[in-house]
Amino acid sequence: MGHYIGIDIGTSGTKTILIDSGGNLKASATETYDLSTPRPGWAEQNPEHWWIATRESVRKVLADSSVDRNDIKGIGLSGQMHGTVFLDAKNRVLRPAILWCDQRTAAQCDYITETVGKARLTRLTCNPALTGFSAPKIIWLRENEPELYDKVQKVLLPKDYIRFRLSGEFAGEVSDASGTLLFDVSNRRWSGKMLDMLDIPEKWLPPIYESAEPSTKLRGDVAAELGLNTGTPIVGGGGDQAAGGVGNGVVKEGLVSTALGTSGVVFASSDSPRLDEQSRVHTFCHAADGIWHIMGVMLSAGGSLQWFRNQLGAEESRQAAAKGVDPYQILTAKAESAPVGSEGLIFLPYLSGERTPYPDPSARGVFFGISPRHGKAHLIRSVMEGVTYGLRDSLDILRGMEIEINQIRASGGGARSKLWRQMQADMFNSPVVTIDKDEGPAFGAALLASVGAGEYATTAEACRATISIDTELEPILENVHKYDAYYQIYRKLYQDLKETFAHSARVVAKYH
Repeated sequence: MGHYIGIDIGTSGTKTILIDSGGNLKASATETYDLSTPRPGWAEQNPEHWWIATRESVRKVLADSSVDRNDIKGIGLSGQMHGTVFLDAKNRVLRPAILWCDQRTAAQCDYITETVGKARLTRLTCNPALTGFSAPKIIWLRENEPELYDKVQKVLLPKDYIRFRLSGEFAGEVSDASGTLLFDVSNRRWSGKMLDMLDIPEKWLPPIYESAEPSTKLRGDVAAELGLNTGTPIVGGGGDQAAGGVGNGVVKEGLVSTALGTSGVVFASSDSPRLDEQSRVHTFCHAADGIWHIMGVMLSAGGSLQWFRNQLGAEESRQAAAKGVDPYQILTAKAESAPVGSEGLIFLPYLSGERTPYPDPSARGVFFGISPRHGKAHLIRSVMEGVTYGLRDSLDILRGMEIEINQIRASGGGARSKLWRQMQADMFNSPVVTIDKDEGPAFGAALLASVGAGEYATTAEACRATISIDTELEPILENVHKYDAYYQIYRKLYQDLKETFAHSARVVAKYH
């Protein structure tokens, strides 16, 4: 029986799992690291921290599982998308990686749109220029740190940097490359036209593979360090959302997933590269068998509740420590005591700006409607509801594109909360299910490795063989009507505040 490793390079930590050929989890380990915000709107990480976390988590998984190294037939990689790692001629990291949630590149996005043309940009890449994407970051480096730009010889995404450390070779794959704004998503290859127009050398970018295709092999010295065999195949893998789609079994039309991690994602499979005329959602290559996916992304989903826990949840964190439980259990239990709609208290979850449906780096978080009646339970519930309203924004766009939606699968850390899943069912007016696997992108990466090793013929076959429905929640009709009414207020608030957000950003830039 073959065993497969999945490694997910996340924003808050690296998670490594080991599964057998039936998809059964044999071991799991997570190593955490910090996010740096050296200036307002900036988000960076040291790639060396990813590598340290990868080494430690792989070692722990191997030690905990006691699986023979000869039985491990492949490695799959996943990771936070869009993060940009710059290497010099000796393959040394030139500066901290600029992450997906970094908002510094608004001017560079405008430059790309003006240089290429909005309509042509969408034809070439299937997406608009957004601050999180890689191309604006490359141009930002050229304009703001020219002494480092002159030394660049390679530009890699986070998981592909870890691939390089594991194998000593450069490679990328279609799903993660789709988020660079340098990729021809329709034809699944680098876009020579985009690279030429933006004056970015193609030699800086790695060769591209399909996600389940073997790309590189584990180098000898690293294999010895980790306790694995030299030459263990490493498949292309996937960006975290595409790999998460595989891990959720969302690999055919009609299936949709909602992921509540640091960010929030609504994700649908598509047999063709379909586009939203207003470019509010993203069209990327899927990690599954030559298909595509469409997704809406909000930047601060679980991250909003994490902010609340860190800044306002000291009491709940102390209670959780005393009881030996997760602080989020205490927070969400308190939220249940507040009524649906939080008595008019509405939270806008734009802590780091927003992407879908508003590509606005200046947007910020807001509590609206506070009254003397509101207590901490209302505040917590309104954060959870505000995030779910944000997911509904994306789901409504998919419905407007006439994308088939037969089943919604909740995933990510937020899906562990029954209250949050019920909010989704009520706001979406649709049943919401969970599956019997909750390892997310790491599980998807391990499944891709199993396909690459020949364990399964296709990714869809691997998903059918290893994933089953676990729970299902039906919408509560009374709640559906209440949330519909509050959602209309939520939607209007951004429009009312849009210009004020921009004004505030200018003031902050001036004085900070």
